[in-house]
Amino acid sequence: MKNFAITGVAGYIAPRHLEAIHNTGNKLIAACDPHDSVGILDRYSQNVRFFTEIERFDRHLEKLRRSNSDRKLDFLTICSPNYLHDAHIRLALRLEADAICEKPLVANPWHLDMLQDLERESGKNIFTILQVRLHPSIIALKKKLETQSTNKRYDVLLTYITSRGPWYHYSWKGDPDKSGGVGTNIGIHFFDMLIWLFGPVQESRLHLSREEKMSGFIELQNANVRWYLSTDRNDLPPDTVDRGLPTYRSITINGEEVEFSQGFTDLHNRSYEKILTGDGFGTEEARASIELVSQIRDAKVSPVNEFSHPLVPTS
Repeated sequence: MKNFAITGVAGYIAPRHLEAIHNTGNKLIAACDPHDSVGILDRYSQNVRFFTEIERFDRHLEKLRRSNSDRKLDFLTICSPNYLHDAHIRLALRLEADAICEKPLVANPWHLDMLQDLERESGKNIFTILQVRLHPSIIALKKKLETQSTNKRYDVLLTYITSRGPWYHYSWKGDPDKSGGVGTNIGIHFFDMLIWLFGPVQESRLHLSREEKMSGFIELQNANVRWYLSTDRNDLPPDTVDRGLPTYRSITINGEEVEFSQGFTDLHNRSYEKILTGDGFGTEEARASIELVSQIRDAKVSPVNEFSHPLVPTS
């Protein structure tokens, strides 16, 4: 049984990590979040030390580290806002614990370079959650693609619209300096998946860049990808709205839909199982998608052309 602590425990993604820690037979000993609506902790233990200040959280875990007791931290799970990820990873390494960090691991490649240096110096590991790679449908698709000609170039259309209310723009997620913007915050796991399936990025162009939506074109080694990401409810297809659904997710390859809308519930559990056996996704596996979203964030908008996503306005 390993000892875990978690940052960002009051956030949206934290329950999946709490469940994974519990389901893999491990113990949560401490948690931190500036917000105190964390009654969910009682589902897993009534002995979790909770802190609203990262400094007191740090001090508590440092005390446990120095005690050499069986409560010394083994893993720090990081579910805090994107802009705090690298700081909380550094905290984990300083506490002589491995880090498990939600994506994006960091916002920029140079942050990743620094963390890799610290990882080597500390002898501890930094893991990230790239759970889409573990989805059975995506694994099957990768195996299928590997059996086909490596000279074949695929036409991929990615559309992801996940409507968000006004709160989104008032939160850290709506602040590009903290979230990295739409491409980073909601797109990075799709970009990672596509790079994993179709090979390295050859070229990237940006055709639309607004606060709530982005779109562009990526040339991968074996695919041309037109992508569209949005948090604007007005972009939802009419049939999605009619069914009362807040999200539309579609990926087509050569016009054929890839179905992977189901099967996500256990992927964090599977991620933790792999990490605990030493087979988790590390820093270098996250690099390609981090480099891509950094490039997209800084790109100038190119004119709309035949390589643009069909949802991009022509004027």
